[in-house]
Amino acid sequence: MSQGDSYESNIKELEEIIGRLEKGEITLEEGLSFFEEGVILVKSCQNKLDRVAKKVQVLQKGELVDLDGEDGAD
Repeated sequence: MSQGDSYESNIKELEEIIGRLEKGEITLEEGLSFFEEGVILVKSCQNKLDRVAKKVQVLQKGELVDLDGEDGAD
């Protein structure tokens, strides 16, 4: 897992983690590990959504902005 992965791949990985946790066929240690990984993925997804929301707000004002936070257009 990498925080640099796409939003969609992070969501897919979260769904897989949730499925494993819901089955309940894992040890407590495995469950904690999956939970920790899920928290990291959720934070990564939230950061990506926040960046996109900021871009949408800027675009609604008629300005161009890079998703990585660089203002202006080339």
